[in-house]
Amino acid sequence: QVQLVESGGGLVQVGGSLRLSCEASGRTFNRYQMGWFRQTPGKEIEFQASISWSGETHYGDSVKGRFTISRENGKNMVYLQMNSLKPEDTGVYYCAADHIFQTAAAAYDYWGQGTQVTVSL
Repeated sequence: QVQLVESGGGLVQVGGSLRLSCEASGRTFNRYQMGWFRQTPGKEIEFQASISWSGETHYGDSVKGRFTISRENGKNMVYLQMNSLKPEDTGVYYCAADHIFQTAAAAYDYWGQGTQVTVSL
């Protein structure tokens, strides 16, 4: 089992950058595939990026070229570097963990509490 805690959200202007962090508890972090998702009111939760235990990455179409997911297995950390932010990137960002490298939110077993990102004009 793993527990996840996100941080790094905040208010940023259009075109700015933020780096989200997700700290995982547990000794077997490097066995988990990690993902980032965004929740916006009235919309379904949206896949942003995922990274396998070995560093293979996958991105949602809306963030390709702007966001970068990375992980430090020795520190039990996963990050989401967000550049060139747009108003539509606003939402609550969740870190998630699962044993399978995938993009479907419903399949992830473990979730953090979320961190709010607001991109203003």
